[in-house]
Amino acid sequence: MSKVEYCDFSAIAPAEFLPLLNSDKNREHLIAHEKFDASKAAAWMANKLEMNGYTGCRIRAIYKNKTLAGWCGIQFDDGKYELAIVLDSGFWGLGRTVFNDMMRWARELNHDEIYIHFLHTRPEYQFLKKMAKTVYQTELMGSCFTTYQLAVPD
Repeated sequence: MSKVEYCDFSAIAPAEFLPLLNSDKNREHLIAHEKFDASKAAAWMANKLEMNGYTGCRIRAIYKNKTLAGWCGIQFDDGKYELAIVLDSGFWGLGRTVFNDMMRWARELNHDEIYIHFLHTRPEYQFLKKMAKTVYQTELMGSCFTTYQLAVPD
C-alpha cells in the first residue's frame, strides 16, 4: 500500500481540483454551492492558501498513488480550529488515515481541542463519538451538521 502524501496548494494548478470540487457524489456531502470553473477554483485555492498562513492552520492537497485524492486542513472559523477532510469518492477509505495524520498536526500546532463538522448526509461515526468531549448538532451556512468536539491528545 503506497502512502498518502500531502502537498501545499501553491504547487497545484486550479484545474487539477475541478473534478474533485464538481463531483456530484462528493457534493452530496458538502454545503450546496455552484459548480466551480477555473476562475472560481483559483479564488477558492487563494482563500485556502491565505488560511494556511494563519497561526495554527495547515491546508494541504492529498495525493495517493500520484493522484489527487482530495484536500484537508486545520482551519480557523468562528473562533475555533476545525478539521476539514474532503476526499474524492474513490478515496473515501482514506478518511481515517487522513484524520489520524491531522490529529498529529493539531498536536504539532499546539491545539488543545479541535472540531470536526459532518453534514447531516453523513453517518454518525462511532470512533469519533467515543473520543469526543461532546457531540452536538450545529447549523452552519443554512445546513445541519453533526459536530464533534475533540481533545487533542498529548
